[in-house]
Amino acid sequence: MLDSLPLPHPLPVRDGDGRLRRAAADDADAIIALLADDLISASRGDSVSVDDRPAYAAALGEVIGDPSNDLLVVESAGAIVGTFQLTLIPGMSRRGSRRLLVEAVRVRADQRSAGLGSAMMRWVTDVAAPGLGASIVQLTSDAARTDAHRFYERLGFTGSHRGFKFTVAPR
Repeated sequence: MLDSLPLPHPLPVRDGDGRLRRAAADDADAIIALLADDLISASRGDSVSVDDRPAYAAALGEVIGDPSNDLLVVESAGAIVGTFQLTLIPGMSRRGSRRLLVEAVRVRADQRSAGLGSAMMRWVTDVAAPGLGASIVQLTSDAARTDAHRFYERLGFTGSHRGFKFTVAPR
């Protein structure tokens, strides 16, 4: 279903034009680097390690192979400068509303504070959500990400809920 989204889509980047598109398997290394270039993610184990690459590559394949999920990247001058994951969730609450979940929003350090993150999220709220019939866009953000919270609030998101997570021990 997410394959119906109008992509590629132009987005502004610091020094010109970027292009929002679906991630492909060969984008794995750039996506891993974006995830690892974040102190909170790094503290959870996201790293650019050759030992971890197979796990990331398998996860990327699973995400892009699932019709309810999509991983998008922003490309500029042949390099990946931003990424996020979308998951469309059918639901019973809100009279059977669909929710569009946004995860793992990352912008490369040299592209931050130039409007790219805002453009990415505006595309989600103005194009993707209505195009998919979603009545709500939701995301979670680590409690320590106070700058990110201000960013999302500036875009009109409200901190209306409190999230909980449970880490399952590996078998």
